[in-house]
Amino acid sequence: MSQNEFREGNIDYVEFPASDFDAVEKFYTAVFGWTFENWGEEYRAFNDGRLDGGFYKSDQRSRADSGAPLVIFRSADLEKCLAAVVAAGGVIVKPIFAFPGGRRFQFTDPAGNELAVWSTD
Repeated sequence: MSQNEFREGNIDYVEFPASDFDAVEKFYTAVFGWTFENWGEEYRAFNDGRLDGGFYKSDQRSRADSGAPLVIFRSADLEKCLAAVVAAGGVIVKPIFAFPGGRRFQFTDPAGNELAVWSTD
């Protein structure tokens, strides 16, 4: 199946709240290599190389402890990714921990949204 092929039921687009588009763009470009397209003062779209999404203007935060879904990235080198998150201004909210099948950490981005990164090692 090609990257752009439609498949019923696949997650197709993800949106996050953010009040400072420049800060989230700088963060996600530095850590994960995302590309961005500015759609004015209220919206900024991104592509992570596989999935499209965007940031909408809001002072709200997406946090797992308030019931929001937790978006989890995968990494081949968890320690290197954690260092990149911290260097780019992310805040670690749960340090690396093991679970059946791998390890992960959770962080907040410059907008305060909580996300996680996991690895099988």
